Amino acid sequence: MGYDIQLVDDHGEIVQVERFSEGGVQPLDGSTVADISITYNYADFFYDTIDKEQGIRWLYGKPARECISKLESAIDVLGIDTDDYWEHTAGNAGHILSVLLKWAKQHPDAHFEGD
Repeated sequence: MGYDIQLVDDHGEIVQVERFSEGGVQPLDGSTVADISITYNYADFFYDTIDKEQGIRWLYGKPARECISKLESAIDVLGIDTDDYWEHTAGNAGHILSVLLKWAKQHPDAHFEGD
């Protein structure tokens, strides 16, 4: 179980972003499609820093520009130190949020969707 998060444009199409290789399921050479699978291992960090009731799901349906300051604040608290993606660490959670932040800055008019 985890979170599948996409950044989509006004037509519902997933946007293209700079190549990244983070997330639970990625091609070996990375991806440029703003679609990421995030492990549920980080959930408590998201509830602590993004939203007490919704956690990372707070992003769902929101324009990227409205999420930038919330993501920046969460990253400031969690840091971005990462080693093993699957480890339950604040740095891993912050690092994955830094990917979403990059997307939000690249496409501020797009919005986040998720499962």
